[in-house]
Amino acid sequence: MRNGDYAAEWSGVFPAATVQLTADEGLEPEATAAHFRMLVEAGVDGLVVLGTLGEGSALDSQEKRAVIESAVEAVAGRIPLLVGVAETSTRGACRLAEQAKDLGADGLMVLPGLVYTADRAEAVAHFRTVARATDLPIMIYNNPLAYGVDLTPEAFADLADEPALVAIKESSDDPRRLTDIVNLTGSRYRLFCGVDDLALESALLGCEGWVAGLVNAFPAESLHLWRLAGEGRWEEARSLYRWFMPLLHLDTHVKLVQYVKLAQALAGYGSETVRLPRRKLEGAERAQVAALVEAALADRPGLAAE
Repeated sequence: MRNGDYAAEWSGVFPAATVQLTADEGLEPEATAAHFRMLVEAGVDGLVVLGTLGEGSALDSQEKRAVIESAVEAVAGRIPLLVGVAETSTRGACRLAEQAKDLGADGLMVLPGLVYTADRAEAVAHFRTVARATDLPIMIYNNPLAYGVDLTPEAFADLADEPALVAIKESSDDPRRLTDIVNLTGSRYRLFCGVDDLALESALLGCEGWVAGLVNAFPAESLHLWRLAGEGRWEEARSLYRWFMPLLHLDTHVKLVQYVKLAQALAGYGSETVRLPRRKLEGAERAQVAALVEAALADRPGLAAE
């Protein structure tokens, strides 16, 4: 199905799911599938694999295939499954997009071409080319701070004539962009928050979903926060957000993968092992992050069953 009705249902909390690795950095498909199932059974609204937190750029083609297969099995058609497309070339991105479709993905989350810092015309051409190479709906991932390529609101207006481009994960760290995008493109795109510590602000400004990181470690709290915002229960949402914020800041650091994977390990949801060139946290840095997570675990808010 190409964008249409199915992509119109994209909303809510979509974890940027981590993968599970062995002590020697090998992929563990069964443990990865178990982590995906945990998130689905916790009630998430969609699942994104092979994104930044999913270490997609560090996996080879066979490992990416195994992750997608694990996700398809875990999701079992219950929620939308989006596959991250983070390749160094547009041609490679098109190839992965087709493979993801063949393996059963419901959509894609496409990044700019990695390594090369494209200008606006090149970045727009990249997304156009990928959009025309697949009939899966696409979420554009805009993260200029991490990847050096900035899709401005004007660039999204340029791309508005590509029907496969249905959503935007906005991670520019500037919530004003959300209003600028709407003012330029109306309701053309479904907007998703891509920065954990701007989730509540993004909900207020009209985002329909949140591609979340700390949900890997704190699924109940992440889901409850988004539900409170969706119901306009702002005082309760603010209270939960203030408790959550020290953890949500972990998602915006250059070591977000290590930080989130340590948090999920301490919460009982998998291993903290990452793949080189990332390294497991050590010493004072690990102790500082662990103390933050353990303090949050010891002081978890009671969530009303509703």
